[in-house]
Amino acid sequence: MGNLRLLVADDHDIVRRGVRTLLEEQPGWEVAAEAADGREAVEKAKLVHPDVTILDLSMPGLNGLEAAREILKSVETKVLILTMYDSDPLIRQTLEAGAQGYLLKSDAGRDLVSAVEALRRNKTFFTPKVAQMVLEGYLGRPSKENEGDRNRKNGLRLTSRQKQILQLLAEGRSSREVAVALNISVKTAETHRANIMRRLDCHSVTELVRYAIRNHIIEA
Repeated sequence: MGNLRLLVADDHDIVRRGVRTLLEEQPGWEVAAEAADGREAVEKAKLVHPDVTILDLSMPGLNGLEAAREILKSVETKVLILTMYDSDPLIRQTLEAGAQGYLLKSDAGRDLVSAVEALRRNKTFFTPKVAQMVLEGYLGRPSKENEGDRNRKNGLRLTSRQKQILQLLAEGRSSREVAVALNISVKTAETHRANIMRRLDCHSVTELVRYAIRNHIIEA
């Protein structure tokens, strides 16, 4: 099928190197770019137009799900989420973001090449445990761990921009720093912040941080 251009994004250098080594052992496969965070991944994807983009879920600045949404708005590529988490809400959000694959890092040594090959052929690929969850229909109904969790349900209704701002706030950025990062006014950033806190029923940045950690938007 010819050569394959790939983009690998992960904030851990040793993980990127390991993934790159596995991929470039395949004849004709080339890692055209690497990124250490979500925003860099978006920029690199627009620059190199990879056939397949591999994104870590938990990255600073912009997580893998939001990076996937941004990339797929302007680049024709297949997205594989590579993560250590296999929770039901994250799988649901991955599919909603437009990603075609979801692979646990614990399975990467065995399944990474197969996953990329599947996406290359316009198929989907899920880690075996995730595939079983899809098969059994878990994505069609709320998981038990989420029943009655009003904050998480509200969080799923945040807009893509609000999720980006939530991540930046949880990482300790001020409204001014959020405004600079997203190229918006400070007033707009503060309005988003107020709306997010009201939607999530959070009354302090500390509560936002707890929410972000609990929902794997940032790492503890």
